[in-house]
Amino acid sequence: MATIITSRTTTRPLADQDIRLARDTMRAAVFVAKGRIELQERPIPGIGPRDALLRVTTTTICGTDVHILRGEYPVAPGRIVGHEPVGVIAKLGEAVTGYRVGQRVICGAITPCGQCDSCLAGDRSQCGGEPLGGWKLGNTIDGCQAEFVRIPDAQANLTPVPDELSDEQVLMCPDIMSTGFGGAEHGNISIGDTVAIFAQGPIGLCATAGAKLRGAARIIVVERSDERIAMARRIGADVAVDPRVEDPVRAIRRLTAGRGVDVAIEALGTQETFESALRVLRPGGTLSSLGVYSGKLSLPLDAFAAGLGDHRIVTTLCPGGKERMRRLVETVASGRVDLRPLVTHRFRLDDIVEAYDLFASHRDGIIKVAITP
Repeated sequence: MATIITSRTTTRPLADQDIRLARDTMRAAVFVAKGRIELQERPIPGIGPRDALLRVTTTTICGTDVHILRGEYPVAPGRIVGHEPVGVIAKLGEAVTGYRVGQRVICGAITPCGQCDSCLAGDRSQCGGEPLGGWKLGNTIDGCQAEFVRIPDAQANLTPVPDELSDEQVLMCPDIMSTGFGGAEHGNISIGDTVAIFAQGPIGLCATAGAKLRGAARIIVVERSDERIAMARRIGADVAVDPRVEDPVRAIRRLTAGRGVDVAIEALGTQETFESALRVLRPGGTLSSLGVYSGKLSLPLDAFAAGLGDHRIVTTLCPGGKERMRRLVETVASGRVDLRPLVTHRFRLDDIVEAYDLFASHRDGIIKVAITP
C-alpha cells in the first residue's frame, strides 16, 4: 500500500547483494497488453562485455510508462517497463573500466552508445540515427521496474552517486529532471526572461526549477491542481494561472501587458496547451515542447504569424549519458535544487499494479512515486 512520508530517505544497505545474485530469477513489471502491466517472475538478465548488471534499489513510474500502459505508445508485449534506475552494480562486463561491483550509481533514461554518428554529433538522445533511438530501457530492451536491469554501453551511461546523497535525492535525475531542465536549456532561457510553463506535472515542475536556475525573472505556470500549484510555488514559480478560473492566454497576455513571454514551455502534450503556448509568445519568442503527443498536432497559422513571426519551436528528448547525469548529480549535491518533495508516495515492487493505478489517475495528490524492490 502507498504511504506518504516527508522525512529524508537514507541510503539502503547493500548486504543482500550476493544473496540476490545467487538467484536465477527476479520479479519484474511486464507490459502484457493494452491496459495490463503485471508483476512476473523473469530470469535475471545476462550481460555482455560492454554491459553492467544493476541491482535496482529505487525506481519510479513515468508518464511515458502510462502511455505504454494505455497503448498510446507501442512496445512489444512481454517487455519489462521502466527507465529511471538508481541501483548498485552487481556485475560488470569485462570491457567496462573505472567502476566496481557494489558501487552506487544512476543511469539515465536515455542510454546512448557514445560511438555512432548521432552520438558523436552530440545528438545522444537520437542514438543510432533513429528518432528516440537513445531511449532503450523499457522501450526496445527490458527496463528497470524490476529487481535487476541490464545497462547497455555501461561505460557511457553509469554515473556514481556520492555516499552523502540518498536514492530519492537523485531519483529524478535519470528522466524528469533531465527532461525538464532540457526544456529550459533548449528554450535558451536568459537572465531576466519571462517564462510561461503549461502544466505542472513532474516534468513541468522540473522545467519550473530549471527556468529558475537559468535566471528567469518571472515564471508563470498554468495548472489546475491546487497541490501542484503549491509545489510549483515552492520550486520557483512566481505566478499561477488556473484554467478553471480564467483563460490562460488572456491571463498571460494581461500579466505581460500584452507583450507576451520570451519562452513558453509546453509540458502536457495536448493540442490545446501547445496552441496556447504558441499564442502567448512574443514575436521572436521560443516554444519549447516537452509533451508526448498522440494523434494529429496542428499549427494555427494566426498564432504562428503565417510563419513570419520569427518564432522558434524546439523539442527535447531527455538528454542522457553519464556526463549529463554527472552534472545533474552535482547540481543536486550543491543544494541548488531539491526535488525530494516531488516524491509523494512510496510503494514496494510487489504493489506496482496499485502504484500504476494511482499514478495514472492522479489521485491522492500524487506527483511521483518511489518504487523499491
